[in-house]
Amino acid sequence: MEYRGKSNFSVNTDGDTNKTITNSAKVAGGLKALADKLPTKAASKKAAKNAEQNSEDNVQSAHDDAPIVLVGKGVTFDSGGISIKPGAAMDEMKFDMGGSAAVLGTLKALCEARLPINVVGALACAENMPSGEATRPGDIIKAMNGKSVEILNTDAEGRLVLCDTLCYVQKYYQPKAIIDVATLTGACVVALGHVRSAVFSNDEDVLFDLENASNLSGDLIWHMPMDDEYQTQIDSPIADIQNIGGKGAGAVTAACFLSRFIEEGQAWAHLDIAGTAWISGQDKAATGRPVPLFMQYLKNSANMA
Repeated sequence: MEYRGKSNFSVNTDGDTNKTITNSAKVAGGLKALADKLPTKAASKKAAKNAEQNSEDNVQSAHDDAPIVLVGKGVTFDSGGISIKPGAAMDEMKFDMGGSAAVLGTLKALCEARLPINVVGALACAENMPSGEATRPGDIIKAMNGKSVEILNTDAEGRLVLCDTLCYVQKYYQPKAIIDVATLTGACVVALGHVRSAVFSNDEDVLFDLENASNLSGDLIWHMPMDDEYQTQIDSPIADIQNIGGKGAGAVTAACFLSRFIEEGQAWAHLDIAGTAWISGQDKAATGRPVPLFMQYLKNSANMA
């Protein structure tokens, strides 16, 4: 879903990541290609300087108009698959699509607020159920970017739908920043309870902006570590990566898994909302988080543009 509140950015339908992403940049490039074929006299130093400045302005404009991409995990029901969950409170696994619901809610709020910003919402939707055709522990699958993944636990399925979606949005949108949101790990609930969502990021600016939005909106987050030393927990002896990293630091290794699918130089943050997306028990219901956080973040980003 594309919200074009600032400009008419374009999509690389052929997946060529070297192409520019705004119509204005594409037109400028086309005119330059045509002009290069015409006979001209030698350009003055002033004209050459102006042409260089215009080229730099087009590149800057392309970056400014690049969309912020929100990616939401949307597992509509998570039984755990072959690695089936315990029966107690399994009915609440209908809330495992909370990340996609938050992205959808944010896009709806953007349409009502009419913020001057470009945003793309991508929903990574699936259902995780046991069957004769379900993924099995020990299977090896290939992700969209060609990396092989060893499945050790089919209840770690959310990261599998997210990784392909992250590859997709990078290939076709060249985002200014990507923020994925997911009810990803029970380990996050153990670490932070139901008060704060966990945030992991490879970019200090995105992290600072999210923390600022958290303070202003009251939709609280907490910065979690993602040191390189954690990455070894998800190394596989027979594939590029395995989908779980053992008992320790489960929320961290899940974020490390997703980071393996982020291209170098791409600003990215991951929100684990497993403890904040819904309320359990007698009064079970979705909370709507982190829509307030996202809207404050996008409002601040639009004001800074």
